[in-house]
Amino acid sequence: MPRLICGPMATLSHAAFRRCVERFGGCDEYFTEMINAPSLLNMGPFEKYYLMNGPCPEKIVWQLTGSRAEPLAEAASIVAALGGIGVDINMGCSAPQIYKTGAGIAWMTKPREETREAVRGVKEALSAFPTMRLSVKCRLGDEDFTDESFFAFVDMLLEEGVQLVTLHPRTKKEKVARPPCYGYVAKLCSRYEGRLQVYLNGGVKDASSLRCALAAAPDVDGVMIARAAAQKPWIFAELNSSRRTGGALEIDFQQLALDFIDDVVACQPPEFHKTRLQRFFSYYCDNFSFAHYFKSKMLNAFGPDESRERVLQYFTQVPGDRYRML
Repeated sequence: MPRLICGPMATLSHAAFRRCVERFGGCDEYFTEMINAPSLLNMGPFEKYYLMNGPCPEKIVWQLTGSRAEPLAEAASIVAALGGIGVDINMGCSAPQIYKTGAGIAWMTKPREETREAVRGVKEALSAFPTMRLSVKCRLGDEDFTDESFFAFVDMLLEEGVQLVTLHPRTKKEKVARPPCYGYVAKLCSRYEGRLQVYLNGGVKDASSLRCALAAAPDVDGVMIARAAAQKPWIFAELNSSRRTGGALEIDFQQLALDFIDDVVACQPPEFHKTRLQRFFSYYCDNFSFAHYFKSKMLNAFGPDESRERVLQYFTQVPGDRYRML
């Protein structure tokens, strides 16, 4: 079984969510949500919450985003000093509000030397932290990408000291409804065997889709899961039964939701409570018989107290949804 990784998700890959996943046995690595390098350097009132590394600091991978080389390098020094597995540069986010600023997948379309400078700067910053791994998360490129341009990009990453690439095998504009091109993940594994670790990202949501992904790219070092982990925080235990502390796994959906709300209150500032809860429940509520109704109630909850009330109300109304055995 390749390593199982919880992927970076904006407003969700924080300490409270990691606590939720860990209650079911956890995973091998947790990527943080994107940390904006310039914002981190300014160290505003909320930046410290992005630097929380609990409940398992040894599993953390700090993901940085930014549009310029210098802030990325400086931010890498800050997060690396906090420990963990390594630092990841986001070169794959295709959200317009990200790439239009020159961050995310924009790095794949900039002049190659500009991107090389950014990677080199982060690698040099990590030289003071020899155990910290340098990785890059990317896509295939823009809509007009070619095999030649994609592999030239990865060649450059390897030349500059990148040790791992997580590939989401879609182009900039391809949506999740379109199947990932796992063949490119397999090509990466073959081309860089023994020189570069490769993680697969995209499309894995259950045991069946995991088998499909591994059949197409059997030599990957790891499989990264994001949205499916938000809906099913127990997915890593579902995919690898050795993570379970006992035999069958019983899920108490009511308690899971209440614990998550408490963890958000404990790990996030009050200003973030509503949006962090909304983000989680937008996925979590898809598990239930009356998903649309439950989701609407949770997304319109004012804050933690009202969220707790609505969780209790739902499972009182639909008690058959409360428990599930895996």
